Amino acid sequence: MATRTDAPEDVADPIAYFLDDQRYHGKSERTLEAYERVLRQFEEFVRERFDHIEEVSAVGRRECMAWVHSLRDRFESSTIATYASYLNRFYDYMNRVGVFEENPMVLVMEELSESIDTNPTRRDISIPEMRSFVDSIAHPLERAVVVTLLKTGMRVGELCNLDLRDCHLETPELDLEWTARVQLERRPSSIFVSEEPARGRTVNGEERRASNKRKRDTVIPVDAELRRALLEWLAIRPDPISPADPLFIDTGDSWGERLQTSDVRYIVEKHARTHGWYRTGGGAAENVTPHYFRHFFTTHLRDRTGDRGVVKYLRGDVASDVIDTYTHNWGDQVRTVYETNIYSLL
Repeated sequence: MATRTDAPEDVADPIAYFLDDQRYHGKSERTLEAYERVLRQFEEFVRERFDHIEEVSAVGRRECMAWVHSLRDRFESSTIATYASYLNRFYDYMNRVGVFEENPMVLVMEELSESIDTNPTRRDISIPEMRSFVDSIAHPLERAVVVTLLKTGMRVGELCNLDLRDCHLETPELDLEWTARVQLERRPSSIFVSEEPARGRTVNGEERRASNKRKRDTVIPVDAELRRALLEWLAIRPDPISPADPLFIDTGDSWGERLQTSDVRYIVEKHARTHGWYRTGGGAAENVTPHYFRHFFTTHLRDRTGDRGVVKYLRGDVASDVIDTYTHNWGDQVRTVYETNIYSLL
C-alpha cells in the first residue's frame, strides 16, 4: 500500500482528481479527453454490471478483467491494450499518491501482455483484390465511404467528422456549391482533416460523437478516383439535419443525420462478410475492418513511395517540426508524391 502524509482523506470524484493532477503535470487537453472518455466508460460499466460496487476505488482485478473482456467485440487488440493502459495509469497514480490502497490492473496488464498482440499480422490483400472488393459495392454512400478510407488512410472517427467545408472539390457536374475552409483556398482537390473534433465538443455548430486523433491538422489530396466516388455520393446526398453540413449522411433509419462510426463499421463488415473477409470471432489478423483500410493505405503507399515522412504526414502522425516542412511545400512534397504513387481502385 502506497501512502504519503499529504494524501487527501476523501476524494469525491477520483477520476476528476486524477485528471486535474495530470493537467498540472502538463498533459495536453487532447490526452486528458482521451483519459476521461475511457475512465468514465469504465466507471459506467462497473456501476451497471456490479451492483455491490459503488466507486471505482473498490474495484478489483476480476472487475477490471470483465471490462477488458467487454471490449473485445468492439475494438481492435491494439485499442484494447491502449484503453487498458489508461486504466492502469489511473490506478497506479492513485495508489502512489495514497488515494487508493492498490492497483487492481497490475496482474491484468501482465495477462494482457501475453494475450494481446498490439501489432498483429494482418490479412494480406493485394491491390487487384481490393479493387474487386470496391467494385462489388453498389450504393454510392457505402462506396464513397470505403474509397475515402482506402485513399486517405484516415480513421473512421475522422471520416465521420468531415463536413462539406472540409472538402475542396470542383463540381461542374452537380448543381451544388459550398465554401471550403480557408486552409484549402490554394489547395484544390483536397480534404482537410482537423485535429479539433473530440467527443462531446461542439465544432462547427454540432456536438461531436467521435474524436479525431491527429497530432496536427492535415490536408490530403483527392485524386480522380476519390473525386468520382465523392461526386457520385454528393449527387444523391440528402439534405443534412445538422447545421455543420456533414459530408457523409445516413440514408437509413437516421435519414439526414451525420453518419456515425458504428454505421461505418457496419458498412465495412457487411461487405467484408460477403467477400469472405470477415468472420464473427475472427481477430485483427483475419477480419477486414475500417482500421484495416488504414493499415492497407500505410503499407502500400509507403512501399510505393519509399517516403515515410509523407505517409506519416497523411496519417497525421508527425510532430509539428516535421509537419511544418510538408505544410509549407505541400504541392511538391505531398500532392506530387501522393498523385504519383497512390494505387488505383476503380
